[in-house]
Amino acid sequence: MRSEFELIRRHFVHPAPGTRLSVGDDCALMTPSPGQELAVSTDVLVAGRHFFDNTDPYRLGRKSAAVNLSDIAAMGARPRWATLGITLSPAQDEPWVEAFARGFHDELQVHDTDWVGGDTTSGPVAMIAVTILGEVPPGQALLRSGARAGDDIWVSGTPGDAALGLRFLKESLPLAEEDRNHCLARLETPTPRVALGLGLRGIAHAAIDVSDGLLADLGHILEASGVGASLELARMPRSAAMLRQQALPDWPLLLLSGGDDYELCFTAAPEAAPRVQRAAAAAAVPVTRIGRVTDKGGRILYDGDGRPMDMAWQGFDHFRNA
Repeated sequence: MRSEFELIRRHFVHPAPGTRLSVGDDCALMTPSPGQELAVSTDVLVAGRHFFDNTDPYRLGRKSAAVNLSDIAAMGARPRWATLGITLSPAQDEPWVEAFARGFHDELQVHDTDWVGGDTTSGPVAMIAVTILGEVPPGQALLRSGARAGDDIWVSGTPGDAALGLRFLKESLPLAEEDRNHCLARLETPTPRVALGLGLRGIAHAAIDVSDGLLADLGHILEASGVGASLELARMPRSAAMLRQQALPDWPLLLLSGGDDYELCFTAAPEAAPRVQRAAAAAAVPVTRIGRVTDKGGRILYDGDGRPMDMAWQGFDHFRNA
């Protein structure tokens, strides 16, 4: 393994055309666009907790960037800069570092985001801390607190696929090769919905990215907005892989509480539905209306026969699921 500074120079330094001063000094210097607010998000991924030790390092690099880009997308912001703090355990040799750094950089490049610095150290467990900074016009950020009674509730993509991929890895769930490849890709290389988030500015009243499970994350919107919700299981979008797992007794739990989806859940007025669909089409992301915001604090999920389901609106919790 090279020295810390040799590793940084070789793998963690890339051109940053949108940055005044990037890696190489005590701080990076960035010039925000005039009249923009800064949106900042930080996530930490820990080996054995958020990823397996044998996870492909290139895919892990992409995911490490994507989960933060997803937070920026949920705010309707445009990502601009990223920093990476990484603790390398003895299991991470230089080929691992090279592949991880390449994946991290590639994901940022997809979204025109400059990698402007960070820190590298060694430790007993691999840990990855990423901070993303984005920009959004004043007053246009999509907050969790803006949902209104009567709003439609929407979700992008097909939640639950990442949970199926995780079930396969942990329990050898029998999946056809096509389904297995699809679900593992959704787990290991999620797609941050940046273009959709930008397109929803001025349309959506509230938004959140789905990281801990659809019900849990929608619950954050409801709590912040002081409203309730009525959802219909039959409306929930399901991939072909999920549809082929309907014999699993807990498939609704995988779909609604599995987590790691990094889709957007948002609310908008019913009359805005055509604008929502146009924004989704422009971003090339499917969206589905799954329910309605209510003026009471209750949360009701109806099954396919219109009967209330007894399901906790909970998802992954770093302390409860320890």
